[in-house]
Amino acid sequence: MIHNQILVRRLSVRPPLFLAPMAGLTHSALRTLLLAFGGVGLLSTEMLSARRLPAESAHSSPYLVRTAGEGPLSYQLLVTAPEEVAPAVAILHRLGADAIDLNLGCPAPKVRLAGGGSSLMADPARVCRIVATARRHTTLPLTAKIRLGETLDEGRLKEFCQMLAEEGIDLLTVHARLRREPFGRKPRWEWVGRVKDWLKIPVIANGGICSVETARECLRISGADGLMLGRAAAEKPWIFAEIARDVYGAEIGSREIDLPQIYLEMAAALSARFRPERRLGRLKEFTHYFARNYPFGHHLATAVQSSGSVEEACNRALAFWRLAAS
Repeated sequence: MIHNQILVRRLSVRPPLFLAPMAGLTHSALRTLLLAFGGVGLLSTEMLSARRLPAESAHSSPYLVRTAGEGPLSYQLLVTAPEEVAPAVAILHRLGADAIDLNLGCPAPKVRLAGGGSSLMADPARVCRIVATARRHTTLPLTAKIRLGETLDEGRLKEFCQMLAEEGIDLLTVHARLRREPFGRKPRWEWVGRVKDWLKIPVIANGGICSVETARECLRISGADGLMLGRAAAEKPWIFAEIARDVYGAEIGSREIDLPQIYLEMAAALSARFRPERRLGRLKEFTHYFARNYPFGHHLATAVQSSGSVEEACNRALAFWRLAAS
């Protein structure tokens, strides 16, 4: 049965559609673009280093920029040791976090070498201390995101997931791939279903959800309590609204999909909220995915990637649209 709401402690997530934390993408500009279309149940920040968070300025850090309408908003922490937890959680309380997520699944080599992300699954005792510490220091919804592990080891995965729930995780998101598997690999949604069977807390499926059809198929196979979308949100910012309407029956008005207008809205938001040196890289990252909406979108992506400013990138995008319309 598909439920159109999840209650995580006192936080209502309706519909149960979650934005995945993504470096360089899930910043304020993308979040407000998604909200303009509707359908997102819980937004997310980019991954935040718990170790570095005390030195970040809430007013100038590109990772902490947030407008008044961006909520509910989950802040994801990259933690490598239990002693990093309490100071970081205290800051998130001051920032007005609606939920706190622990990154236990990032496969990036740099993150793993630092002792975080998916490397933590190899050290359940340390994860246990991290989660227990976080639980002691917050009454907010405490969630975690994992991958399936290094190999398909049912016993090990079950023990790890049950430990997370026992130590106080309120909701678990499972990216349905192994650590080394690329995004192009078909997700193993049936393994999300196994995790769902093991736990009493809500389980969210992530990986390979890029349309109404894949959303329905993922829910059918996994039986998950909700869905988390990542790269598809940058490619099609209206995708949450589509899934919310067609899968969860949400009453959301339909907005015209005007690709140039959407792109320029993103550029304008970046220019308004971020320092000059923080704008262009984020626009390039967004363009990498958004350009897939065009049959020859690689030309748009290439033109923007070689731009030296946001203004130049927008001018090149305008030239691409003129050529595409001719």
